[in-house]
Amino acid sequence: MPRIRNWKDCLFFRPSRSTVYEHIDALFGEPGRNVIDWELIETHFRDLMRVTVSVREGTISSTLLLERLRSGSHKNATCTAFREAGRVIRTVRLLRYLSDAPLRGRVTAATNEVEAFNGFSDWVRFGPVEQEKDVKFTSLPANLLTFHNTLDIADVVRQLQAKGWVIDPLDLAQISPYLTEHVNRFGVCSTHETGVTPEDYDTHLDVDFSVLGDEQAPAA
Repeated sequence: MPRIRNWKDCLFFRPSRSTVYEHIDALFGEPGRNVIDWELIETHFRDLMRVTVSVREGTISSTLLLERLRSGSHKNATCTAFREAGRVIRTVRLLRYLSDAPLRGRVTAATNEVEAFNGFSDWVRFGPVEQEKDVKFTSLPANLLTFHNTLDIADVVRQLQAKGWVIDPLDLAQISPYLTEHVNRFGVCSTHETGVTPEDYDTHLDVDFSVLGDEQAPAA
């Protein structure tokens, strides 16, 4: 579920014309409007399930499916029924998002992490701009640099612990591996060590992250 920024642009649908809500009725627009057509969904329910199974089993491509839904009166009715069912699902999800604060926290945390990585990838990207190369190779240096930063952070943590520092997992949860200040993208790239096999890395870090909730987990 994506993070919702502009609630004024979200359209909620009533289950019936007579449905009125005491505190959130304004979300559904004018009374009697934006009502779900349950009869349409019921009439074409078998068609909806048939298409759903076809998509799940991979017996129809998305391109062919869209062509069929757009052509002919019967197919258009099926498409309209899908739209109506989508309105039901969307309204339920919006109401859940609105009423569930922990869910909003998880969605925000996940979205922030994705946006941070996308911004990090944009920073790392340079050189050829051909789309095919961009799709294939952009994530590789970004992932490598993320891994390198994570190893450096872990080494610093171990050094501090060796000096007697007590590492609070809440502090580590605020550290992002998407660091760029120490990287010179346009410097000289050495390749003379590419054939050297690195030592096995110790993945254990003596910090108890189990005390953190989903919203407080480290970014990496």
